Amino acid sequence: MTTPVTVVGAGLGGLTLARVLHLHDVPVTVYEADTSVRARAQGGQLDLHEHNGQYALHLAGLDEEYRSILHRGGAAQRVCNRHAVVLGDVPDNGSMAKPEALRGDIRGILLDSLPAGTVRWGAKLVSATAVGDGRHELAFADGSTVTTGLLVGADGTWSKVRSLVSEHTPAYTGMSYIDTYLHDVERRHVASAAIVGDGALYALEPGGGFLAHREAGDTIHTHVSLSRPVEWFDTLDFADPDATRTAITAQFDGWAPELTALIAHSDTDPVLRSIYQLPDRHQWARVPGVTLLGDAAHVTVPGGEGANLAMLDGAELAQAIAAHPDNTEAALATYEAGMFPRSHSEALAARDTVELIFGHGAPHALARLFNGHE
Repeated sequence: MTTPVTVVGAGLGGLTLARVLHLHDVPVTVYEADTSVRARAQGGQLDLHEHNGQYALHLAGLDEEYRSILHRGGAAQRVCNRHAVVLGDVPDNGSMAKPEALRGDIRGILLDSLPAGTVRWGAKLVSATAVGDGRHELAFADGSTVTTGLLVGADGTWSKVRSLVSEHTPAYTGMSYIDTYLHDVERRHVASAAIVGDGALYALEPGGGFLAHREAGDTIHTHVSLSRPVEWFDTLDFADPDATRTAITAQFDGWAPELTALIAHSDTDPVLRSIYQLPDRHQWARVPGVTLLGDAAHVTVPGGEGANLAMLDGAELAQAIAAHPDNTEAALATYEAGMFPRSHSEALAARDTVELIFGHGAPHALARLFNGHE
């Protein structure tokens, strides 16, 4: 009989794992710190790549569902300089190679595909402890405990499960994002809407800029990117949104007003998202009864593959467990043998992507790519 699976973290990777396990009749419970599905925002749009994210959802039997939530036209891309001069422009050609969808909508179709009670909300993990024979005890903030026979850490960058298999903790990359939103943009933020266009805008100089994306509902979601020491952001009082907007906007003195308006006139409070990473070759020796997926296993700089990789991790881990119903260790070893080299390759590719976007050649290196010269 297949060992019941315990998953910590109801993000896209953990839920994909749970869905594929459910299709194979493997019992699974997901413990999530959020008190409900609507407890917090789930981030912006995600481009679902054919070879990982879309494939994972196919293995989850959700092809029709994910196609129903796509943001048609949202894959257009353009790059401009600090003066809002467009240097490269790629329209959405309708390709299904990497269509866009909101992370919250993807999470929604995964949750809807699971039996009621699969996710235990409000279960904030405090500690995970090995108790022998490949079993682990999970202690939660409410004082409850659970003992597992097969544990999967899908609990993100600051995973508490990771300590069971690895001594590594994420290190600051030197880059941080500040999340902002503009709403009702065609009426209230006309100039910003015009420069962003129908899809993604990269307004760049070496080391930072604005990464903005048009989302459904007449909304623009922006990541303001700054290369600053993590201590620099400690000087900002994010409890005072207006002061924070002013301080961040001041870092872009001389930039076009339709670009600085993405932060200066934001309709939501700025949210800091500092970028941390594990070593490119992060892996561990086989530890009985436990493994990791997604950012818990291989968080790296944002190169566009993180959520896609997490979903593929989840789908492949579920398949391995289903293929070895009487041998947990064989299942986990099979999964890790594929996941480790893939995550290493993608970490190196992510570094190249960040260098292309924010490196010394910005914004012209990306413009050359968009214009077909590289």
